[in-house]
Amino acid sequence: MALRSARPTDCLLKPSNWEVEIDPGSSALQTTMQTTFENDESELILHRFLTTGSLSSIDRQTLTIQLLSHSWQLQGLGITPQTVDSILNQRLDQLQLLFAPLQTFCQEKLGWPICPIDLLWHLWLPLAAQIAQWRSLLDRPLIQGILGIQGTGKTTLTLLLAEILPIFGYQVCHFSIDDLYKTYVDRQQLQQQDPQFCWRGPPGTHDLSLGMQVLQQLRQANFPVAIPQFDKSLHQGSGDRIQSIEVSKADIVLFEGWFVGVHPIDPQVFDAAPLPITPADRPFAEKINRLLQDYLPLWDQLDRLIVLHPADYRLSQQWRQQAEQQMIAQGRSGMSAAAVREFVAYFWKALHPELFIPPLLQSPTVDLVIEIDADHRPSAVTVPAHP
Repeated sequence: MALRSARPTDCLLKPSNWEVEIDPGSSALQTTMQTTFENDESELILHRFLTTGSLSSIDRQTLTIQLLSHSWQLQGLGITPQTVDSILNQRLDQLQLLFAPLQTFCQEKLGWPICPIDLLWHLWLPLAAQIAQWRSLLDRPLIQGILGIQGTGKTTLTLLLAEILPIFGYQVCHFSIDDLYKTYVDRQQLQQQDPQFCWRGPPGTHDLSLGMQVLQQLRQANFPVAIPQFDKSLHQGSGDRIQSIEVSKADIVLFEGWFVGVHPIDPQVFDAAPLPITPADRPFAEKINRLLQDYLPLWDQLDRLIVLHPADYRLSQQWRQQAEQQMIAQGRSGMSAAAVREFVAYFWKALHPELFIPPLLQSPTVDLVIEIDADHRPSAVTVPAHP
């Protein structure tokens, strides 16, 4: 089975070992990771397994106990003392098939020195299994939304899932809300009408009719479907739409973006809006909030939603600066620290994470939350508690 490859734009870093925390005061089940991974036995066990093709009884017992302690997997994948043996065998078979091609993918496409086997085992494989299980409940393609503000790793996670999911027997296609941007000419006209739309990205800069057409075709399995593509390098970085890619079949559609699934909020919230929203910025923030209403029919096409949630939204600015510094160090063009601050602040003024993300996490539209810590590593997977 051929695995697809694509170009990464951001990064999820290697995690540490896992432990279970269940808040007795909440029905939400939460699986967390410690801050170090030196004592994570599973990493050594899995490398031994890949080398020898077998597990000792002690190693199998260790992996079994770990599987039974991951509460979000217990709930979503039906792992019980009765099923854990067969699920462990299946996952080990998947690991053997996936590790070598995924190692190549991580090195050649993501620029990583290795494929982090602990992250593959503890997060990527079970997450793919969960998405595959959601797909099995439908008689049509699954539209899987993935939300993450800048720098959280939504694009990288999407690319990795597109590599892993075929092992479950499903064909995958993926695209971003960025691929739905209006054309360069249309955005220039928009900017002339309202100079506050100086950057592509916020609500109002996308072709919603195109998005609805594509998602509805995919949802109804009306193939072939032309998946739009957007090249951000055109027109001195302003970007423009390019030739679409024709998809002849897809069982699972991964649709990612920095505000996918986000809903409008009560306008009164802007009475005490956090910085960088100033009184002068408030009309723009309120306008963007109103424009979000137009995106709700697009979100209605989603079957499931996964949210990548940083411990502090302000980390996204730090991560963006790091990414730009790396590009400059590699001899490529990149933004200065001041330009990054201005760029990120613009998006916070449009859709401030402190205002829009917390209500979303409490809504029944969110199925899983992956928390990202200050070191840019996944630190928790949560199944939200819905009323």
